[in-house]
Amino acid sequence: MTEEVNPKAFPLAGAQLTTKIMNLLQEALHYKQLRKGANEATKTLNRGLAEFIVMAADTKPIEILLHLPLLCEDKNVPYVFVKSKQALGRACGVSRPIIACSVTACEGSQLSSQIQSVQSEIDRLLV
Repeated sequence: MTEEVNPKAFPLAGAQLTTKIMNLLQEALHYKQLRKGANEATKTLNRGLAEFIVMAADTKPIEILLHLPLLCEDKNVPYVFVKSKQALGRACGVSRPIIACSVTACEGSQLSSQIQSVQSEIDRLLV
């Protein structure tokens, strides 16, 4: 199985950051701070709840996701692509592939330091 990464999928997380993101997604699921799916991710952005957005680079067609980076830039929310939608689905605790998800803000969350560290790494990718 060859993973095709679309050139439009920018910024793409490296292996280390991907692992960090996947672990954070599992934690966020545990703390009910995770919204799964492109539609849910869009809603969290529009409502100003999103901390950051994770999208799958092997989504076909990628165009179904490309409204998210634009929205993220409007709302000043970091976003990142990971290679595999299958892995993204697993990290989100479901057996189906997921093309996008959003980690949401929560007052006094125990994840805030991890979220901030991932956000700053995503910001570094964009430079």
